[in-house]
Amino acid sequence: MNALKSFPMMASLCAAFRDLSPFVAIGSVLACFVVIWLLSYASNWLQDLESGVRVSRASVCFEDPTSLKKVPCPSIFDCSGKYLSIVIPAYNEEARLPVALDEALLYLQWRTNKDKTFTYEQIIIVDDGSTDNTVKVAFDYVKKYSLDHVRVIKQGRNSGKGAAVRTGILCARGELLLMLDADGATKVIDMEKLENQIKVVAEQQAVNRGSNDSKPIPKLGDSCVVAFGSRAHLEKQAFSTRKWYRNILMKGFHFCVLMVVGPGVRDTQCGFKMFTRAAAQQLFINMRLKRWCFDVELVHLCKRLRIPFKEVAVNWTEIPGSKLRLGSILHMLVELVLIRLGYGFRIWQIHRGFVQG
Repeated sequence: MNALKSFPMMASLCAAFRDLSPFVAIGSVLACFVVIWLLSYASNWLQDLESGVRVSRASVCFEDPTSLKKVPCPSIFDCSGKYLSIVIPAYNEEARLPVALDEALLYLQWRTNKDKTFTYEQIIIVDDGSTDNTVKVAFDYVKKYSLDHVRVIKQGRNSGKGAAVRTGILCARGELLLMLDADGATKVIDMEKLENQIKVVAEQQAVNRGSNDSKPIPKLGDSCVVAFGSRAHLEKQAFSTRKWYRNILMKGFHFCVLMVVGPGVRDTQCGFKMFTRAAAQQLFINMRLKRWCFDVELVHLCKRLRIPFKEVAVNWTEIPGSKLRLGSILHMLVELVLIRLGYGFRIWQIHRGFVQG
C-alpha cells in the first residue's frame, strides 16, 4: 500500500475497484481485456495491410484465352503508351458485365472515329475470384475484340473491389485511367465531364509551372489530378425511392466518412473515377484497403499528398444486383476505423515522389 501512495492514479483505481461489486469488477476487467484484444487484432490487421502494399506484382499477368499463354503486364511506372485505359473490377458479374462492355467499346470506337488523336490502350477487366461465368464472358470479348482492346487479369481468389482496382491500375498504360463499375450504372460518355475537369486543372498547373520553369508539362498524364464522379445531385431523388433503413444507413455512413476524412467529396462511393497517370502512381502504390472503403482512403490520400481533386456530377441509374449487404456495412465501418488508426498512428507510411520510369 505504501508503494501505491507513490502512484496516485493506481491508488485511485484500486480504491475504485474495492468499491465495486465482484460482478461489476469482473465485468470491467473482461471489458478491458476485450478492448486490448481488439486493439491488438486491429494492429495486426493494419500491419498486414501495410506489408501487403509492398507485395511484388511480378506474378500479375494478362490471360490470353486464344493461346492459353500468360502475357506479362506493363507497369504504371513505365512511360504511357496510350491516352486512355479503362479498369473494370468484376466479381460474379456474368449478367451485368456484357452491357457495360458493349457500351464502353461502342463509345471508344465512336470517339476514335471522331478524334484521330484519341487512342486507348485496353479495357482491363480484373476478375476478383468470381464463382460464376464472369471470366468466360470476359474471355469471349477478348476473342471477339483481341488483346489489343480487351484484357483480363484473374486474381485467383476474392480479395475485394479495392484490390481488383489497384491491380488493374498498376498494370495500365494510359495517360488517363478510368475506373468503371461493371454494373453499367454510369454512362461511359460521362467520362468526358471528368476529362474536361482534369484538363482545366492540368492547364492551370502548367501555367503555374511555366511561370517558374521555361519547360511546361508536356503531357496531360504528367499532371497530378483526380476527378471523382458523383451522384450527390441525385440525393433527393434517391432518398424518396430507397427504403427507409437504407436512407438511415446512407446518412450514417456519410457522417462517419466526414469524421474520418473531412469535407471535400460528398459521394465517395460512386464507381466512376478518373486519374491522371502521375496521380495514380502516387495514390495506388500507397493504397492499403482492399474492399469497400478504398474510395474513402483515396480521398484521404489525395489530401495528404496534396493532389488536386474535383467532384463531378454524372448520370447514374440504379441497377439491380447490388452486392451491398448488412455485413458489408459493418465491414465498411471497420475500414473507416482502420483508416483513422493506420494513418493517425503512422502505422501506414505514405511513400512520396514516385515518377514515371
